[in-house]
Amino acid sequence: MNDDKRFAVLIDADNVSDKYIKHILDEMSNYGIITYKRIYGDWTKPTLGPWKNVLLDNSITPIQQYGYTTGKNATDSAMIIDAMDILYSGNVEGFCIVSSDSDFTRLASRLRESGMYVVGMGEKKTPSAFVSACNMFKYLEILTQNVNAGEPVTAVNKTKADKKELVDDAPTPQIDLINAITSIVNDTSDEDGWCSLGQVGNILTKRYPDFDVRNYGFNKLTKLVRSLQKFEIKSEKKNNQGQIYIRINDKE
Repeated sequence: MNDDKRFAVLIDADNVSDKYIKHILDEMSNYGIITYKRIYGDWTKPTLGPWKNVLLDNSITPIQQYGYTTGKNATDSAMIIDAMDILYSGNVEGFCIVSSDSDFTRLASRLRESGMYVVGMGEKKTPSAFVSACNMFKYLEILTQNVNAGEPVTAVNKTKADKKELVDDAPTPQIDLINAITSIVNDTSDEDGWCSLGQVGNILTKRYPDFDVRNYGFNKLTKLVRSLQKFEIKSEKKNNQGQIYIRINDKE
């Protein structure tokens, strides 16, 4: 992805805790330039009081939206209208929609139809429909955890049994991940069975928008693939650049 890609980050304050904001902005800085930073909610509510310093520290523009009627989410409507206005302004190439609400499923689909790259962010409770509507989806709980040298992200996961449980609880179950990687390798490998690990990672993200190596407690795809013990990995240098390749381990 082009590092100069411009993004609009739109946050649903009703569905996101202020503790996630720095992690959201840090993550998006990996994908491009944040052109818009807006957050939506009824700021007259005492429950949104903790947001004040967070918004000032991170230069996020709060958009006031009163709840005119009971049972209707005016915040969602304001976000959707603003997103379409930004889309037609032609000032961005992508959007980051931060919410765990399925109401933004159609918005994500509509933005993609217009050629936008859509990154979704939400908690693990986010409905699968919204996750699938995005090009890429990041779980906020994962972003706040520190991954250290490929070790499991939670301190309690130390034994092999605990590590297996961590993988099984990940958004993409281990057996699905192994099958998915096997299918991609079979489809893209050369006559000797080797293909680029980077290409495998790109295709995995397209097939599973919520795929992220951090979901499994690793910080690199290479380390995750090695842990599956189903594939061979080798490194080669081409044009003074290191390339990593993967092949199905026929000995298994």
